[in-house]
Amino acid sequence: MLLGLLNTMPDILQFLQSRNSAPRLTDPAPDADQTAELVCAALRAPDHAWLRPWRFISIRGERREDFGEVLERCLLSRDPTADSSVRERARAAPLRAPLLMVVVATLREHPKVPFAEQRLSAGCAAHAILLAAESLGYAGIWRTGDAASDPSVRGALGLETHEEVVAFLYLGTRDSNPKNLPALDPDDFLSSW
Repeated sequence: MLLGLLNTMPDILQFLQSRNSAPRLTDPAPDADQTAELVCAALRAPDHAWLRPWRFISIRGERREDFGEVLERCLLSRDPTADSSVRERARAAPLRAPLLMVVVATLREHPKVPFAEQRLSAGCAAHAILLAAESLGYAGIWRTGDAASDPSVRGALGLETHEEVVAFLYLGTRDSNPKNLPALDPDDFLSSW
């Protein structure tokens, strides 16, 4: 077993180093069983004190249109003068992919785990979903924007006062060639102390 894992390590590293976001997505998206697999991967995010400071909401099918109406209504609440093109973009946002996963940070008071660490754990869970989707042959992109911090959006999603939207993950099948990734030198980001 260990030998088999060691033989796949270069492949795993290559996979991790080549993942990139896909802004254009189409059908199919992960089905219900595959979505459960994505969540299983997310549940392995670093989690100090086993607080499990995250939960996930899937939005697919016609519910995306309903959520688009929520986004437009909340936009108008924030900016009553929003023009028709901005309103249409808000309404159409959930239709950019066949599956939208909302990653929610569920914050709990804890003497050793500050809220910042819990938010980071939820962010790791979101990244795990993106990686798991890629491993199943799908693609995705992480978006937030003003809607993520809008109290009315949080209310429409059923979030409690101690919960925050960390990510709107758009998931589906890549509808364009992957972006060219810039070559980055690890030495530009790594130092020794």
